[in-house]
Amino acid sequence: ASNFLRAFRTIPEASALGLILADSDEQTGKAKLGRLIQSWNRFILTQLHQETQEQEGPQAYRGASSSSLGSSAESVIGKLFGCEVENSSLCRCGKETVRSSLTLLFTMHYPEQNSQDKTIKEYDFAEILKKSICLEQNTQAWCENCEKYQPTVQTRNIRCLPDVLVINCEVNSAKEAEFWKVQAEYAYNKAMQKEAMDPAKHTEPPPMPTEWCLDGEEICTMEGFTFDTRAEDLRHVWIPTTIKMSISKSQGLEMSSWSEGDEISAAEEPEGVSLYDLVVTVPHIQDTRTGGNLVAHIKVGETYHQRKEGVTHQQWYLFNDFLIEPIDKTEAVQFDVSWKVPAILYYAKRNYHSKYDLRIKNPIDASVLLTEASLARKQRKSHATFIPLMVSEMPQAGDLVGLDAEFVTLNQEEAELRSDGTKSTIKPSQMSVARITCVRGQGSNEGVPFIDDYISTQEQVVDYLTQYSGIKPGDLDAKISSKHLTTLKSTYLKLRFLIDTGVRFVGHGLQKDFRVINLLVPKDQVIDTVYLFHLPRKRMISLRFLAWYFLDLNIQGETHDSIEDARTALQLYRKYLELSRGGGSDKVRKVLKGLYEKGRQLDWKVPDSDTGDGQGAAVFPAVMGL
Repeated sequence: ASNFLRAFRTIPEASALGLILADSDEQTGKAKLGRLIQSWNRFILTQLHQETQEQEGPQAYRGASSSSLGSSAESVIGKLFGCEVENSSLCRCGKETVRSSLTLLFTMHYPEQNSQDKTIKEYDFAEILKKSICLEQNTQAWCENCEKYQPTVQTRNIRCLPDVLVINCEVNSAKEAEFWKVQAEYAYNKAMQKEAMDPAKHTEPPPMPTEWCLDGEEICTMEGFTFDTRAEDLRHVWIPTTIKMSISKSQGLEMSSWSEGDEISAAEEPEGVSLYDLVVTVPHIQDTRTGGNLVAHIKVGETYHQRKEGVTHQQWYLFNDFLIEPIDKTEAVQFDVSWKVPAILYYAKRNYHSKYDLRIKNPIDASVLLTEASLARKQRKSHATFIPLMVSEMPQAGDLVGLDAEFVTLNQEEAELRSDGTKSTIKPSQMSVARITCVRGQGSNEGVPFIDDYISTQEQVVDYLTQYSGIKPGDLDAKISSKHLTTLKSTYLKLRFLIDTGVRFVGHGLQKDFRVINLLVPKDQVIDTVYLFHLPRKRMISLRFLAWYFLDLNIQGETHDSIEDARTALQLYRKYLELSRGGGSDKVRKVLKGLYEKGRQLDWKVPDSDTGDGQGAAVFPAVMGL
């Protein structure tokens, strides 16, 4: 989430739509969550569509220019949600202008009420949805024929049906909420009348089980119980779980609600008719004190549903922050607008996924590890600190890669002292990765770096932590840096490719490094020398002390160098394997006891250092993992 928000805040459209909130907005309830999630829905679909247009490989991730939304360029989002629409503007002079575009979602438009007649008429949901999709509006627009603004009739028609129909409900005021409430009441009364007239509902009930009675008093009959439960299921329901849609040149768009009782066999189904099942509803749960919160009801796939034993619900789940639990499908369609206001609906064409290749393809290939230009202007003239991998050297699953990362601080920790003298953290410090180094873990070039990226940042660095990171002011500035400077995205792609390939990373403090880098790496792909040379309930030992004790190396004299650190971690791992082969776990434990004894004698300071300070690495920086 933190990386996402960093990127999100740099997008102008996100700010223009009011999607970037101040820390206090949500806490004080100022955020209009219903409007916010609908703006987000429009933003994320548009953004993902633009970013994935004509995407054939990882080069598209590196800032390839995006086409406009109306472009014919294919994108996975466009294929799933896109609907080609025809917008017509007819001036009263008779001049008609027609243009085509792609839309990814539709917004509900409700009928205007007569100011004199306060009665709200009855409408079927499908009827309102059809009018919202095939929208007709009267507005002022520029006419090229008249050369001035004129009253114009604007109409919209769709040319095809999308695979997934996305709807913003636009229930943003008391007026629209009242409309939903009244329509749900109409639908309830109609459903109850239908229930009462259905002879199948009035069959002789079976005997009442004794456990359904409380304190000897009969609660209800089986017939009454079924009817009352059914009645509750029908309350506050206006939207259908399935919609039948078709489109033709002669009739245009046809749409109606469809229930499971309406039989349509494949042979009888007219060409172009499709059934759309409700798969997502997102309501705003209102609370006047806090502003409420957003939840989602999602119909998950059968394979996901089957993982949970004993679930009898119809694949519907409630997602409420960290709470995820199965629900009955009626809960997904019930909207008591006094506290639960609909915001977003998703309808998916039945069996639409059969035409898609659902195998997961990794869009990141080995080309991300090949030579790339540095952002730094001076770097081309300086000596490169790494040699990119050759095609013949591409890593395979199980290969070793030595890794080290260095960090800078973007925001200092905010803390306060309590009256008892203890410290309370108000806001933790924000770290950002500034350098990533990967060295070859095997072969004739073992120990030679193939990645040594300094990561450019647009954010203000408050502390370069030079003593621990080796990063100096100017190293991350493209105008004056002599380093191989690249973007965070480019470096993430390289690490992501290595992780997905299945390499095993060797380093010191990698668990913490990956947490700050913000990448999830499977445990069996991380070899952390911090834990290899560690006894339970004992202190962690610095890389510098381990290098001196086992390898007779004096590293990290004045500052840290990530190439040196990554290379040293690899050598320590080789040493560990050597010890393990020589005598197994007993030998390793005996050696570690000697290590801890020597450390205590020297107060964990490396003796006779070249720098003459004799300080060694007495303190093991917890965050940096150095």
